[in-house]
Amino acid sequence: MRARPAWAGRNYLLLTGATVIANLGSSGALIATAFAVLAAGGSATDVGLVAAARTVPLVLFLLIGGAVADRLPRHRVMVAANALSCVSQGLFALLVLTGEPRLWQMAVLAALGGTGQAFFAPASEGMVLASVSGDQAGRAFAVFRMGMNGANIGGTALGGALVAAVGPGWVLALDSAAFALAAALRAFLDVSGVPARAPGGGVLHDLRDGWREVVSRPWLWAVVVQFSLVNAVVAAAEAVYGPLVAEQHLGGPGPWGLALAAFGAGTAGGALMMTRVRPHRLLLTGALCIFPLALPSAALAVPLPVAGLSAIMFATGISVEVFAVTWMMALHQEIPEEKFSRVSSYDWLGSLAMVPLATALAGPVQDLIGRKAALWGCSAVIALLTAAVLCVPEVRRLTRRTSPAPAAGRAVPRAEAAEPHPAEAE
Repeated sequence: MRARPAWAGRNYLLLTGATVIANLGSSGALIATAFAVLAAGGSATDVGLVAAARTVPLVLFLLIGGAVADRLPRHRVMVAANALSCVSQGLFALLVLTGEPRLWQMAVLAALGGTGQAFFAPASEGMVLASVSGDQAGRAFAVFRMGMNGANIGGTALGGALVAAVGPGWVLALDSAAFALAAALRAFLDVSGVPARAPGGGVLHDLRDGWREVVSRPWLWAVVVQFSLVNAVVAAAEAVYGPLVAEQHLGGPGPWGLALAAFGAGTAGGALMMTRVRPHRLLLTGALCIFPLALPSAALAVPLPVAGLSAIMFATGISVEVFAVTWMMALHQEIPEEKFSRVSSYDWLGSLAMVPLATALAGPVQDLIGRKAALWGCSAVIALLTAAVLCVPEVRRLTRRTSPAPAAGRAVPRAEAAEPHPAEAE
């Protein structure tokens, strides 16, 4: 029997396994939540309200979650957040299975899940980055993301089938069980090699310290600002304009689902490619791979037939995944371990904060200038912002160190440090 790779340490395997399990459940639960609202007599607006109820606390508590994760043991924050999500999804399932849930009840439970995610996400990313070291980090991150993306694709397909077969309540119950199992795996993470956190000056002090960490690195804040707008226009194009174009020109939700599946397959292919590719200029490579993200909006503006749109979505998925892996490598290499989660929380906040506003404004913008012009505008915003980021010298110059010395304060968990060639993975 073939031994596991030397870079796949114990913490890495636990984190990857827990992420695959949790994402399988969560991807299906997104579909189940929407259909649970509709089955209770809700409208499309009600579906949006429940989705917003999850997003708002996620945005509000992200920075606090990052500060807490750098102050307390990250694995305990992750387990507690998973437990909250387990309870909220379990109660949601119970409401759906035993009665007629009210809109406010579903919104409150969705908000609890969003709160759990706000504390989980920075802690998880910090734990992943801290769990690896050495020159195999890119490969480890790519394999982790391949598992994560595969779980998202499989969970979406399985969730849709299960909602049709047994109803949304049972899918929500399975998601609750998945969170419980993921929490159990994360409880076994080995943190014996991580030094105790030094007492700080409070959460606000930690947030200011994290902010200084971000603004002191032009490459970091430039990409965070870039993606605050890029993610917003991509969300508007895919969540609002894409379904409308599909309905009027491509044949309905089936072809649109095929295009989205092609993007998911592309992300898996990009992660697989990054297990072999080790770019020297990390952020230059990653930034160049954001230009193709402007193509799906342009394809919808034309609009291209579903075959052409799917091909573009597949290629875009590959390029986005190259960026994602190089970004993780840059953070792992440049950010001190004890500040991983705080920096991650600002990164997450930048990625999510503008999305609700963009999706809310997508309809009025379409009414004002037309859908075609709005879609071409989305493409232009992505291209111009990416070109602007390439004007930042640090983005072009940041290189991968083949034998990096640990940054100040960075600790390698004992399980990984014992390996001859430990890998950097989540």
